Amino acid sequence: MKPAALLLTGLLLTAGSAAAQTPSPSPAPPPPACAAPEHRQFDFWVGRWDVYPTGSDKQVARSLIERLYAGCAIRENWMPLSGGGGGSLSNYVIGESGWRQTWLDSSGSRVEFTGGWTGQAMVLTGEWVGAVTPGQPARVRMTYTRGEDGTVRQFGEASQDGGKTWAANFDFTYRPAKAAP
Repeated sequence: MKPAALLLTGLLLTAGSAAAQTPSPSPAPPPPACAAPEHRQFDFWVGRWDVYPTGSDKQVARSLIERLYAGCAIRENWMPLSGGGGGSLSNYVIGESGWRQTWLDSSGSRVEFTGGWTGQAMVLTGEWVGAVTPGQPARVRMTYTRGEDGTVRQFGEASQDGGKTWAANFDFTYRPAKAAP
């Protein structure tokens, strides 16, 4: 074999071997776990709030609503000015019923709510023992709406007939807090 042909054969073999050893590009990292727009539907509630019965200027509570765990959860810390407190943990669950919220309070209540964004409000519904009558279950529906003035209204209704009829149960307006507690 001629030296030039031998040299060319050697170069081709070396180039082929080097190409086979070149690592392929790494796959793109997966998107963050809670990056879907649905995970931001309840962000309007996040903040430090002074809470009033709707239509009243008599403050009844403070509430700290925080986005946690890389945006995967929203935690509420309900701090009434009198009586015991409570709180909730909410999250959007892809492929299930949408939003879930677990409420726990100092009276021993624990309520599981499910629901979702209607396009105008967050609506969550759950069975709450003692919400209307001590020891008796009631279906409670909470509707959270953002006001144009930066407030959030939480309107609660209860049904004792499985959702056939509803009556107002509570009605709060969350106003941005004047000062940290």
